Amino acid sequence: MSVTVRIPTPLRKLTGGTDEVSVEAANVGEMIENLESAHAGLKERLCDEAGDIRRFVNIYVNDEDVRFLQGKDTPLADNDQVSIVPAIAGGNA
Repeated sequence: MSVTVRIPTPLRKLTGGTDEVSVEAANVGEMIENLESAHAGLKERLCDEAGDIRRFVNIYVNDEDVRFLQGKDTPLADNDQVSIVPAIAGGNA
């Protein structure tokens, strides 16, 4: 399945400045592996040492948080939109 992955600004240096990339993948885990193959360094930013999605990284498939779906096993379909959103910590305003 070909999906479009939206790359957040802090990770665009790994994609040559591109804000969206297309990846072939059947599920989120495979998407991460294929992103790493095409853009070395992304996996370590997205996953911890155990291979799980880092706590401060949110991945959405068609606006649904994969943590509330099947995590890395969340299936992907042709033309799905995947967004990688790093968590933002705030201070006192």
